[in-house]
Amino acid sequence: MTLADHLTILPIAIPALAAPACVLVMRRRRRLGMAISALSCLLMLAAALALLARAMDGTITAYALGDWPAPFGIVLVADRLAAIMLVLTATLGLIALAHAIITRADRKGWHFHALFQFQLMGLNGAFLTGDLFNLFVFFEVLLIASYGLMLHGQGPARLKAGVQYVVANLVGSALFLIALGLLYALTGTLNMADMGARVAAIAPADQGLLRIAALLLVSVFALKAALAPLHLWLVRTYAVATPAVAALFAIMTKVGVYALIRVVPQVFGESAGAAAFVPAPWLWPAALVSAVIGFAGVFVARALAEQAAFAVIGSTGTLLIAVSGWQVASLGAGLFYLVHSTLAAAALFLVADVAARRRGAFADSAAPGPAFADRAGVGLAFLLAGIGVAGLPPLSGFLGKLMILKAAAAQPQWGWAWGVILGTTLIAVIGFARVGSAVFWKTAPEAEGPPAPASRADLITPALALALLGALAAGAGWASALAEDAARQVLDPAASARAVLGRGAP
Repeated sequence: MTLADHLTILPIAIPALAAPACVLVMRRRRRLGMAISALSCLLMLAAALALLARAMDGTITAYALGDWPAPFGIVLVADRLAAIMLVLTATLGLIALAHAIITRADRKGWHFHALFQFQLMGLNGAFLTGDLFNLFVFFEVLLIASYGLMLHGQGPARLKAGVQYVVANLVGSALFLIALGLLYALTGTLNMADMGARVAAIAPADQGLLRIAALLLVSVFALKAALAPLHLWLVRTYAVATPAVAALFAIMTKVGVYALIRVVPQVFGESAGAAAFVPAPWLWPAALVSAVIGFAGVFVARALAEQAAFAVIGSTGTLLIAVSGWQVASLGAGLFYLVHSTLAAAALFLVADVAARRRGAFADSAAPGPAFADRAGVGLAFLLAGIGVAGLPPLSGFLGKLMILKAAAAQPQWGWAWGVILGTTLIAVIGFARVGSAVFWKTAPEAEGPPAPASRADLITPALALALLGALAAGAGWASALAEDAARQVLDPAASARAVLGRGAP
């Protein structure tokens, strides 16, 4: 057996080993703990890129833990979609960790790096698992780690938001378990590929119960994705979190979207009878409402971090407008936009922190404050981040929204999608212009800010995130083709079932 044979489990094993190592060395050798955490992120990125290279030709790798065959054992599945999400997670994790180290935010608590690694472990596990119960387990791993990261740095605002965040996710976890119990009782399995094959054979008398279980499961994923009306927990949580943590949290809602993309076609696809594409009647309008609420929040927000938090909701709504079409073109456009919107939101959170560190008591609020030395550079970073989130050229958001609009044109209710996407883009532009002009253009002569920072190194991380958006735009042809190939693979559950269950699978 070689390392290549175990490549699939490395994105989970690396942070699982790094987290306790950070705990052991952090108190006496802080720099060693930081180095372990950074090395872990680099190794995860290398493993994710290797998995992406393996999956490029359409290979679906099934890794059976303990050599127990599916559906009896735990199986990890690496296909194009999983590999894309792993690369995105490792990249975002590296940027967020670098920002925490540069700004010394990681020094506000002894367990930051351990929690950070457990968070990445949960994310990677959720993207790789081929089993619904283990999806629940990895959800809990990343959520427990996020509870600690949410409270990192302490403060009454974080404690209050943290309680709301914990309660919302505990409710979601309870509903998740109920849905799993119902599905196991109906199908006798929790392996997604096996369940997809068995759902078609469920007796007509049990179809109603199957629909209830499916709707419960989809509701849990909608809560994780902060889809309206289940979005109320997000803004306060993200806006007050440590900025590096908030940047990492930009991918948290995408876990819910990923779960929808993974589970609905595989388990509740065309062969699922009465439960086929069960979220279709309400996912579309909920996505439209989420986009409107999110970007309306960007318009009325009074701080940069608050704008970034609302932008996460708005971009998730836009993403789900594409996903809810359940066609190769629309889903491919959605996957391209998923990568873009995650990096754009993270960049906005980091820019908000850079501005707040230079404005003293004014922080990132939309009020005229002191003039600071590198205001032009920070203002340019905010302009580019705003362009990215709003979806304007020359960054990749413009291309992502263009692809979504093109795909939506083939849908019967295309006018609603076009109206919402174009309208919310305009609202976002106005909102960013209003707040940006107050923070970076207008000044209060009597206001005194803190001393100029000795280093401008904190600008490196948002600049890196923005550079990645530029690279995504430059390589949009290759990236969009990869996204469409991933969408085509997801919408062919039989191929996944053959890879997971063996050649005898349907």
